[in-house]
Amino acid sequence: MAKLERIDQKVLYGILFGGWNLFSRLPFFIHYLISDVLFLLVYYVVRYRRNVVRKNLKNSFPEKSRQELRAIERKFYLHFCDIMVESVKYFSVSPTSIKRHLQFKGLDLIERSCRNGKSCAVYLGHYGNWEWVSSLQLWLNPAIGKCVQLYHPLENPVFDKLIGYSRERLGSTNIPMEQSLRHIVKYRKEGIPLVIGFIADQVPLPWNIHYWSNFLNQDTPFFTGSERLARQLDMDVYYMEIQRVSRGHYIAEFHLMTENAKACEEFALTEMYSRSLEKNIQQNPPYWLWSHNRWKRSRADWMQYKKEEQERKARG
Repeated sequence: MAKLERIDQKVLYGILFGGWNLFSRLPFFIHYLISDVLFLLVYYVVRYRRNVVRKNLKNSFPEKSRQELRAIERKFYLHFCDIMVESVKYFSVSPTSIKRHLQFKGLDLIERSCRNGKSCAVYLGHYGNWEWVSSLQLWLNPAIGKCVQLYHPLENPVFDKLIGYSRERLGSTNIPMEQSLRHIVKYRKEGIPLVIGFIADQVPLPWNIHYWSNFLNQDTPFFTGSERLARQLDMDVYYMEIQRVSRGHYIAEFHLMTENAKACEEFALTEMYSRSLEKNIQQNPPYWLWSHNRWKRSRADWMQYKKEEQERKARG
């Protein structure tokens, strides 16, 4: 039975790979025509997560009028549909083409860190087009530094393999989050500086919550695992600010947060990240992932969880 399941997964992977690859080879303008149609369906017919988006925007920008919030909302859904077709296009996009659509600024800072033998922790959020950032290795000579991204494997092995292929095909390497320290130490022993991307604006599970910050006007839990790695391995720490210049064109700029992560107080890096991401979003709100239910965990619920956990431990 297990052997049959593996065969079925290989067949399904082959079918999906072929279809995705073929569809991705359509020119950009066709993808954006599809995105325009998709927007009408997602926004007006399906109304995908409309309540979540409106709640998030209203709580994040209480000073804005209803008309202003609706304008941000509509632009968000237009961009959200663009992200979907851009992710499809990324499956086969050429290095020359991606370099026309994405620029990196401040790369000299990353190169300096790597030449000094330091690995780099790069914080970013679900802003602009975060998927295309995995093409960074095209700009960075592998002899200077190796680009990797930490990720949580998907439950579906077929889709996990497809997404992994898309993110690695232009030179970067995926490392499962639970294996991160082992891989990083291995590269460090080999004398290879790493440039590691951390998308750290997801919702932590209750047992992974160690820090709260006032983020976009709301009490917000943050992952701190990336900070622990950066401090433990004394990485140079950067924030990547992504700007949407025009449809399908982005600039990703590196901003140095610290060259002395070990000396930073606990949670200082996480707080710096939250402030940097917040500023990034406030400058141009539509291009963050507002459909993500970022604030589904409250501090009160978390404290109740901690209390129940302590009681369970006390009972043995």
